[in-house]
Amino acid sequence: MDPPILTPNAVEGTSTLFETPYFDLGSAYLTQSGQLYAEAGAMAHRKVYTFGPTFRAEKSKTRRHLTEFWMCEPEMAFADLNDDMDLAEELLEYIVQTILAEKKEELEILERDTSKLHNVKRPFPRISYDEAVEILKKNGVNFEWGGDFGGGDETIISNQFDRPVMVHRYPSQVKAFYMKRDPENPKVALAVDVLAPEGYGEIVGGSQREDDLDELLKRIKEHNLPQKPFEWYLDLRRYGSVPHAGFGIGLERTVSWICGLDHLREAIPFPRMIYRKTP
Repeated sequence: MDPPILTPNAVEGTSTLFETPYFDLGSAYLTQSGQLYAEAGAMAHRKVYTFGPTFRAEKSKTRRHLTEFWMCEPEMAFADLNDDMDLAEELLEYIVQTILAEKKEELEILERDTSKLHNVKRPFPRISYDEAVEILKKNGVNFEWGGDFGGGDETIISNQFDRPVMVHRYPSQVKAFYMKRDPENPKVALAVDVLAPEGYGEIVGGSQREDDLDELLKRIKEHNLPQKPFEWYLDLRRYGSVPHAGFGIGLERTVSWICGLDHLREAIPFPRMIYRKTP
C-alpha cells in the first residue's frame, strides 16, 4: 500500500521533521515513515507493506545518514515481537542469499569480499539490550544503561558475531511513542534493531505496536506530542484493535552493507545530505 508523503504528524520524533505550509490547514510534514498508515492497512488486510521515500532533518554528517532515503515497511496484524523478528530474519536471509546466487558478477566488479555474506543465514543471534550493554562494558566502553547506542557502540556489538545480530527490548525512554512496553518490565519496549556486520550499523528497526488506547494516549502525552493530529490513528484502537507488529528496512543502508560501500551516498543516485541538495 502507498502511504502519503505529506503528513499531519510526526512518527519518529518532532526534532527531525521537514515542515511546509499546507493551505488553510496549518503545517504539513514530509513523512518520516509510512508505518502509521501501514498499521491502518494491516487492520484491514492483515499483512501489508509500504515502500517509499522518507525524510529526516537530522544534522548528521556520518557515513550512515541521508536526509532523504527509501524504506520498505512490513506491518502484520495478529503478530508480536517474536513474529516481527522472525520476519526480519527471513527477509534479510532471502535478500542476501538471492544476491549471492544471482549477482555474483556484480559483486566481483565491486571487489566485495563475500565471505561474511555467506554467513547471513538463520538463525540470527538475538540478545537483549541489557546483554548488549554488557558487551560494551567488557570492551572498555563506559556506557550507562538507558542511553541509545551510537554508531561506534553498534560496531562493537556487531563485531562479536558473524552475521546480523538482533538487539531487542530497548529502554522505552529512547524509543518511539507507538512501541508497546514489555508487560513483564515496563521500563523496556518490545522493540528490536538488527545490526549489520562489518560496522554498517542498524539496517532494520521494528517493534510490537501499542494496541491499548489508554496506554497509547499516555505515550503521546509523555512524548509531548499534540493529540489532535493522531485522532485518526487513535481510532484504530477505539473501535477495536489486535496485537500487531512491524519494522522498517532501509534500502540504502542494506545496499551499502551488501555491496561493501564506504558511504551511504554511494547507494543512491542523487544523495541528499545536510550539505548537499544538488543535482
